[in-house]
Amino acid sequence: MRAGLKSGPYKILPIMTNPIALVCDGCGQAATAEHIARRLQRLEWTTRYRPVHIHTLLLGAFSPLRDEEFLYRSGGEFRGEAAQILEAVGISPAGKTRDAVHAEFQRAGFFLTHVLECPLEDEGNLQGGIQAALKKRLAAVATRIRRSLKPKRVMAITEELAVVLDDIVAMDLGCPVLLDHGKPFLLESRAGENGAARLREALAAAG
Repeated sequence: MRAGLKSGPYKILPIMTNPIALVCDGCGQAATAEHIARRLQRLEWTTRYRPVHIHTLLLGAFSPLRDEEFLYRSGGEFRGEAAQILEAVGISPAGKTRDAVHAEFQRAGFFLTHVLECPLEDEGNLQGGIQAALKKRLAAVATRIRRSLKPKRVMAITEELAVVLDDIVAMDLGCPVLLDHGKPFLLESRAGENGAARLREALAAAG
C-alpha cells in the first residue's frame, strides 16, 4: 500500500446527472419522442400542398389537437378547424376526395400555418403561459414568412392570436396583415355574426 492511503473499504459514489429536457423548436413544449413523431408527420402532410406562390397566408395561434381537425391531414373527413377554414375560403369538400380539396386549396394560393406549429398538449408545461409561448415564437415566424413563405398577404385567424396581434402587426413580414376591424378573423359564428362570411368578404375586397 502506498504511503498516504488509508486502508479499509472504499465507497464508489454514483455520478448524479440531471436529465436535459428537450424543447420542441416549433412550439416550446417538451419534445418527447411521440411529440416529435407527430410534428414530423404533420410537416410531411403540409409540405405536399404548399403553393409555389402563396397568395394568402392564413396564420393561426396553434395547431389543433385532433388530427381530424388538421387541414392537411391525409385521409378522413374535414372536421373542426379544417372544415371551418374550407368554409371560410369558399371551398366545399362535398363529393370530392381529400386530395382534390387540398389541391384546390393549393391552386387558390392559400397556405395555412400557426405561430405554435404543434397542438397544446398541456398548457401548464408552457413557461409563462400561451401568450409568452406565442411571443417567443414570433421572431422565428416573421423570418420564415419574410424569407421563405413570401405571401402576398397574411390573414390573422383564430381568437387566441389576439394576445400577440399588436406584435404581429409591428413585425416586418414583407406584406400587409389583414384584420377584422383590428382583431383576428374568427372561423366560427358568434352572436349572429358569421365569421366565415366576414373572412370571405375580406378576401374578396383584397382582390
